[in-house]
Amino acid sequence: MRTWYKSTLSIVAISFLVSGCATLSPEYERPSAPIPSTFASTAKESHQSVQELSWRAFINDERLTKVVALALEQSRDLRKAVANIEAARATYRIQRSSEFPTIEAGATGSKARSLNSTTNTTSISQSSSATIGLSSYELDLFGKARSLSEAEFETYKGVEEAEKTVRITLIAETVSAWLTYASDQSLLKLSLQTEQSAKRSLELVQKRVERGIDSNVSLYSAQSIYQQAKADVANYTTKVAQDRAALELLVGARVDDALLPQELDKTSQNWLADVPVGLSSQILLNRPDVLEAEHNLKAANANIGVARAAYFPSITLTTKGGVGSSTLSGLFSGGTSTIWSFVPNISLPLFDAGEREANLDYAKAKRDVYVATYEATIQTAFKEVNSALARRSTIAEQYNAQKALVEANKQSYTLYDARYQKGVDTYLNVLLAERSFYNSEQSLISVRLEELNNRVSLYRVLGGGLAQ
Repeated sequence: MRTWYKSTLSIVAISFLVSGCATLSPEYERPSAPIPSTFASTAKESHQSVQELSWRAFINDERLTKVVALALEQSRDLRKAVANIEAARATYRIQRSSEFPTIEAGATGSKARSLNSTTNTTSISQSSSATIGLSSYELDLFGKARSLSEAEFETYKGVEEAEKTVRITLIAETVSAWLTYASDQSLLKLSLQTEQSAKRSLELVQKRVERGIDSNVSLYSAQSIYQQAKADVANYTTKVAQDRAALELLVGARVDDALLPQELDKTSQNWLADVPVGLSSQILLNRPDVLEAEHNLKAANANIGVARAAYFPSITLTTKGGVGSSTLSGLFSGGTSTIWSFVPNISLPLFDAGEREANLDYAKAKRDVYVATYEATIQTAFKEVNSALARRSTIAEQYNAQKALVEANKQSYTLYDARYQKGVDTYLNVLLAERSFYNSEQSLISVRLEELNNRVSLYRVLGGGLAQ
């Protein structure tokens, strides 16, 4: 019994060793990045990569940190991406298992009573057997199974990178939605203040008209700024409600009132950390979407090996070895005989009307498609970073200029209002000054939001947001 067991294991080992050859896939070479080696001159040398900056370190506001953590926990899109990873991992494991032989054990037994017509007597016959062996194992002499496994592995790694892209995007969009809510809250607060101020001015002008001190022109002017403010209150009330709904859709759960910002004031500039940006564009090669494109390219490269292997013979082995006995108890005693079978099968298509050649051409064409996709992904990443850097280089100057404009318009409005109260100026000048002051305050809030969103954009396009 020990002899046939060793013989069967030897066949298994030899079959596995014979199949462990190299693949016919082309040697992979990463395409050169079709972008400049450095970013725009606005970037500065940095000793820290944004990809090393955790999203918790990037966000300095405790409320926003909790909202992002809730989004990462509850987002259905992220759950779907994680499930896709598990599916891709399972597919890879299934394909990887085909490189190894399937070893099966079996046992049979039979017992029959037969009639001897000559002697008119019956007899009982029985037999038992136990076997172990390979079941239709294809020798991977030309690396077909290994190439398929390599392709599935690269596909699986690409899905992992896709999940990282979803995670980064979720963090960035959640932060941006939270900031938009804060901005519209500030605009709502500003419009309410303007409405109250315009109402007081309208009442004052109305009294002056009734006393014959002023004309209806001033009255209608006062009404226009008041009605404009009322319309803005209604508009921003709607926007705030819509912003909250959009934020909660991203998060995947209700966001508590205590976690929502009340306004986007000057202290909001401390909510997010500055994003470190180095000079070298090589950091883009580690962006998840770029890595995903590269893994897809590697998978396509491996599929060329699969197509090439189809030109060579396919050798399949089915082998069994074991013992047989006329009694069941004999299987475990000395009364056994060795039984075995060895069934090799060699298959080589002689004519397929060009199918194998077409498959190889298709595999090469798909590889070229993924080369172009990889290069385009890098170019898009470079464009996104340069665009964000270009905006960062001017946003601070615009913000400071806008603050100065607000202060100047405030002084102008105060001066014209005082002159009108003394009767030395018309209400039209007051109206124009008030509108300029109101519009400049709205613009300041918008610039403040844009500056914060620029940090979020840089963090996203540079591939940050993964570390905890």
